[in-house]
Amino acid sequence: MNQDPFLLSALSIIHGQMVEIPGGVISMRDDRKKHTWTVEIHSFLLAKYPVTQDIYLALTGEKPSTFKGDKKPVETISWTEAVHFCNTLSAAAGLQPCYHTSTQANELLVDSTANGYRLPSEAEWEYACKAGSTEPRYGELDKIAWYKGNADGTTQPVGMKEPNTWGLYDMLGNVWEWCSDVYDEPVYGSYRIFRGGGWFDEPRGCLATNRRRSHPVSFKIDDLGFRLACNLPNKPE
Repeated sequence: MNQDPFLLSALSIIHGQMVEIPGGVISMRDDRKKHTWTVEIHSFLLAKYPVTQDIYLALTGEKPSTFKGDKKPVETISWTEAVHFCNTLSAAAGLQPCYHTSTQANELLVDSTANGYRLPSEAEWEYACKAGSTEPRYGELDKIAWYKGNADGTTQPVGMKEPNTWGLYDMLGNVWEWCSDVYDEPVYGSYRIFRGGGWFDEPRGCLATNRRRSHPVSFKIDDLGFRLACNLPNKPE
């Protein structure tokens, strides 16, 4: 492992931020297709906060964000950059990478059994966001989220609003968050899903059930970041 003290500090911070999410079941809905389905969620780990700019810098040496601030969420990040960060972090921590390049299709594939860091699936994300609630938000919007009505035209430092029942902050508002999943491959090809709403969104954009998607390589905007997930060691395959 690289012994750089800044990197070691970042690894320690990330490790301390991971929250165990209990297993359960969630019902999902795609309003575009009027389709519903049920997903079983195994217990997993999810970070309390979106990845911040200081952590991203420690691992990559890069400062891509439009709105600068060490404790603000990193943004202006493509899906591909987010998963490369996950692999870099896994390697630095001595864990198995979750993403591998397919030599045949030249695309990134997810190893669901690896013990390294990854993006949550969208079902995991929505399940964790709701934290047992059946409501589209886990609290009063102004108390839990930075959105167009209170963000003053910029991202804000993470963890300044109230968390949900499971201790997760900024699940709604501040920045949208990339998920691992392909959205609708027959229609949109490799487009990936992001969730949660951002600082520029109206209240209707900050709902646990909202689904958006875009290109994994070329799409990056100033209200889109990501949050780390990880399998539990004893997660069933």
